[in-house]
Amino acid sequence: MAQRAYGKQLNQSVIKDADMRTIILNEPGRFEAIDTNRPTASAGEALVRVHRIGVCGTDLHAFRGKQPFFQYPRVLGHELGVEIVEIGENEFGLKEGDRCAVEPYLNCGHCIACRRGRSNCCVNMKVLGVHLDGGMRDEIAVPIHKLHKSETLTLDQLALVETIGVGAHAVRRAALEAGEYALVIGAGPIGLGAMAMAKAEGARVIALDVNSARLEFCREQIGIEHCVNANDDAPGMLNEITGGDLPTAVFDCTGNPNSMMNALHYMAHGGRLIFVGLFVGDFTFHDPDFHKRETTLLSSRNSTREDMQRVMKRMEDGSLDTRPWITHRAGASEMIERFASWLEPGEGVVKAVVEWQ
Repeated sequence: MAQRAYGKQLNQSVIKDADMRTIILNEPGRFEAIDTNRPTASAGEALVRVHRIGVCGTDLHAFRGKQPFFQYPRVLGHELGVEIVEIGENEFGLKEGDRCAVEPYLNCGHCIACRRGRSNCCVNMKVLGVHLDGGMRDEIAVPIHKLHKSETLTLDQLALVETIGVGAHAVRRAALEAGEYALVIGAGPIGLGAMAMAKAEGARVIALDVNSARLEFCREQIGIEHCVNANDDAPGMLNEITGGDLPTAVFDCTGNPNSMMNALHYMAHGGRLIFVGLFVGDFTFHDPDFHKRETTLLSSRNSTREDMQRVMKRMEDGSLDTRPWITHRAGASEMIERFASWLEPGEGVVKAVVEWQ
C-alpha cells in the first residue's frame, strides 16, 4: 500500500471540528498542552480514540534531545491502546467500538524491502510519534490495516503490544532453537519483551543488566532463572551457566555503545549477535575477535504485523502476563509534570503509561 501523509503536522490536518486535547514536545525538555482540530479519516483510514499511551525509550530519548531520526516539534506516542470511533467497510471486519493495538510503522509498500515482505525496514519508513505526529491527542486517523483488534485484551495490554513486538521481531530474526542459551543484555521494556518471547520459543534465557532491581523483576515476573549483574564477573558467570560454551545468541537491547561493542565477548563461537537497541554514532570490533567466532551479526528494527499478532496471541492465551510491567501511571493532565521523573533511575520505572481518557 502506498505511503500517505498519515499523522501529518497538526497545522496541516484536515479539519473536522475543534477542541481536541493534544500534548506536543516543542523542543527537548519542553512539552506544551494545546487545543487542536480533530482529524477526519480519509479512504483506507479509521478514526480512533486514544485511551492508553505507553511511554517508550524513544519518547524518553526525544525528551532528552538524543533521539535519532527526529525533528521538533512533535506529538509523541506510538504505543497505543485505542477504540475505533469511525470506520468504513473494510476487509478486516473492524467496526466502531472495537479496541485495538496500533502498528505505528507506516511503510510505502513499493520499495525493495516492502516488496520482499520486510515492511519493518521500509526505505521510506515513517513512524507515528517519531517521523510523524503520534497519539498524544484525543483522536488520530490511522490506516485500517495498521489496527490489531482484540476481543479480550485490556487497553493497558493493547498499549504494550508494540513494544513487546520489537523484542518478538528480534527473536524471530535470531531463529532461536529450543534449548540454546540466549543472552539478553538490557532489562528495559524491549529487553523484557525479547526475554519473554525467547523463553516462549524454548530458549534458556539469561538476563544481563547493571540494575539489580530490574534483574529481580526478570526473575520474579518473567521467570528468568539466570540473571547476571554486569558489575560482577559477568564473563565468568556466563561461562559457569553455559558449561564453558557461552550463549549462542546475544541480544543487545541497551542502545549503549559500550555495551554493544563489548557484547561480542559474551557470545559463543559460531553464534549470532543481534543489535536491537541503537545509538547515534559508530561501533567497532576487534576484527580477529569477530572473525574467529565466525560471527553472524544482525540488526533488528521495529516489528511486523506477524510479530504483533504473535504477541497478542500469547497475551490472550495467558502465557504472557504483562500486568506487572506497568509500574507508573499518569493521566493526560498530569503527564507533563511527571514525565521528567520517569527518566530518573531512582524512580524504578519499568513501563509508564498515560491514561489519556
